[in-house]
Amino acid sequence: MALRGVLLDVDGVLVVSWKPIDGAVDALRRIRATGVPIVFLTNTTSRTRDEIEHELEAAGLSAAGDELVTAGSATASFLTSHFSGKRCLMLNEGPLDDFSDLVMVDPGDPADVVVIGSAGPSFSWELMNHAARAVLAGAELVAMHGSTTWQTDDGICIDGGAYVAALEQATGCETTTIGKPAAPMFTEALEHLGVPAADAVMVGDDLRSDVLAAQAVGIRGVLVRTGKFRPEVLEAAGDRPDAVIDSIADFPEWLDAR
Repeated sequence: MALRGVLLDVDGVLVVSWKPIDGAVDALRRIRATGVPIVFLTNTTSRTRDEIEHELEAAGLSAAGDELVTAGSATASFLTSHFSGKRCLMLNEGPLDDFSDLVMVDPGDPADVVVIGSAGPSFSWELMNHAARAVLAGAELVAMHGSTTWQTDDGICIDGGAYVAALEQATGCETTTIGKPAAPMFTEALEHLGVPAADAVMVGDDLRSDVLAAQAVGIRGVLVRTGKFRPEVLEAAGDRPDAVIDSIADFPEWLDAR
């Protein structure tokens, strides 16, 4: 069956530290030339949707606003629907412009929901203690995404998903995850594309969060050997991607062959 929609992860597939990966600009041009619609699907919450669009444009990778699905915007929609008027303790290394409609509280204040986004220097021991205590006092835990790491020029960095796992272990709570690898992000992307899962393909550098998660909802998955890719993770995996390619530069040829 011919593919009628492409889902592209951003960090580690198209850019690293917002610099284009070799061949990414030309690959995106070639994908667009096929006429197959694209959605950029990113767990990045350290920047707003508008900022991500600007960063991609600066890197030579233009993305229209309606092509961009972010964990931040998806989480904002979820919180507005489920926690309108409730007190929110937000832990996110980045701007909160997408969450302007929420009632924010300071660490240590009573909260109805604790939200974990992209991790960074602000994720201190003290701050995590406040989050754990809020959850034990009855607050629900929401994760913007489940990514445990991301790749930078300096190497792997610990991301919010790792802190979510720690909070789950410490409190015994269950987390509602919005972004990858949870299904809602992929469902929203398919709605943007207007195609069924079987007619779409996801390209990512994270075997679990990008590729296998997409395959779990019926989307074909292509793993690239850039970004956070580690061969030992692939070798140890029980499930396999539909395809493994060296980088996004090789994807247009793979797509043409379908």
